[in-house]
Amino acid sequence: MQNYTDLKHRPRIVRIQDAKEETPTVKSIAFRDDQCSKGKPGQFVMIWIPGIDEVPMSLSLIGRDGTSGVTVRKRGEATNALCAKKTGDQIGVRGPYGTYFTVGEEAKLLLAGGGTGIAALAPLIEMPIMGKKDLTIVVGARTKTELIYLDRFKALHPVKKMRLIAATDDGSYGVKGLASSIVKTLLEKEKFDMIYACGPELMMKTILDATQKTDTPVQFSLERIFKCGIGICGSCSLGQYRVCKDGPVFSGDMLLGISEFGKTRRDFAGRIVPI
Repeated sequence: MQNYTDLKHRPRIVRIQDAKEETPTVKSIAFRDDQCSKGKPGQFVMIWIPGIDEVPMSLSLIGRDGTSGVTVRKRGEATNALCAKKTGDQIGVRGPYGTYFTVGEEAKLLLAGGGTGIAALAPLIEMPIMGKKDLTIVVGARTKTELIYLDRFKALHPVKKMRLIAATDDGSYGVKGLASSIVKTLLEKEKFDMIYACGPELMMKTILDATQKTDTPVQFSLERIFKCGIGICGSCSLGQYRVCKDGPVFSGDMLLGISEFGKTRRDFAGRIVPI
């Protein structure tokens, strides 16, 4: 049973140290928080925008210097307000919560992020242990102006064996096509020991289906509507799971047989709607 008097459940007020525009619609926000600095790749935090709302965000930065961060896309009132924040402004944070990516003895890894889904994978890619791995990283976006983190990952080349593939839906940069299509093509040509992915649920469903032909293990970070972040409200339910508590990182085996995966979700009112 979780101890809800734990410090991670108490909202802490933090001051923004850096607010960087990644694209016209995406911003990365860095801050210092002792609890978040202990987070693990794949975990999420609840970010409170004073006077507006509280929203879940994957940790996109877990720095060894104690700096943490999130990357947010403008989607609604809360995310627009968060993107409007500047260096020196204050926000609230609680967490980190949920399960996280695990790294074992696997040598050849494929990591795929669609849109801002790559944010959840960034701390994993930057783990020291990954310097010993053979990495293929697929970063996907609708168009060139929406691609993020390419320079961040290119800076790792001197110390990591890494292949970086950029993909855009419209072909304006890199390979034309969906990130999931790139992964399917790679799986037809190569053998990988593990796949890590985060992005639209349809993307991950496509990847899961493809791995059934190659018996490749996968770890997915899922996104659903989180209201409480601690498994109480049920808004993030997926089959027998509550994504905020049982996830957000799931193995492929956990998702097999869940008929709603990649097909339906609950909206803000709790109604089941198509994805």
